[in-house]
Amino acid sequence: MSTTSKVLMGFLLGAMMSIDFGGPLNKAAYVFGTASLAAADGSAVSSEIMAAVMIGGMVPPLAIALCTMLFKSKFTSKERQSGVTNFIMGLSFITEGAIPFAAADPMRVIGSSIVGSAIAGGLTQLWAVSIPAPHGGLFVITLANRPLMFLLALLIGTVVSALMLGLWKQDKTQEVVK
Repeated sequence: MSTTSKVLMGFLLGAMMSIDFGGPLNKAAYVFGTASLAAADGSAVSSEIMAAVMIGGMVPPLAIALCTMLFKSKFTSKERQSGVTNFIMGLSFITEGAIPFAAADPMRVIGSSIVGSAIAGGLTQLWAVSIPAPHGGLFVITLANRPLMFLLALLIGTVVSALMLGLWKQDKTQEVVK
């Protein structure tokens, strides 16, 4: 597979992981990643696919957590407290921490999550990062062939997503009471 094809696949898989936060598209991408591990023929390609899938699921909760810290006026105190929990969930590859935020503001949360996850997934493929574990997030980073590149891709995707979300959201103090 050419590098361009791999990057596009990583971009798509990363995006799929953050479209519905544990729903059918997320699960389809995850099953594709785990199936590629199960069918591995010893090549790194199957593990590279899993790296894109895993990072795509880690970005949304991490980005929300970061956003609640950087853009405090855009969130209620309860949302900011939930943001801390999203750090733990994101680092553990538990995407579902983003669901309450997406339910409250679907267009902004899902849109920014898709962009950040897609970028991170594409970067793992560009940098040929592989992770031979089907789950674990940061706890399996030592299994990666390029752990620092994985962390860099995670950081880039998270920051892009967090900044997009923070810039798109309105201040909670400026919202019109209905």
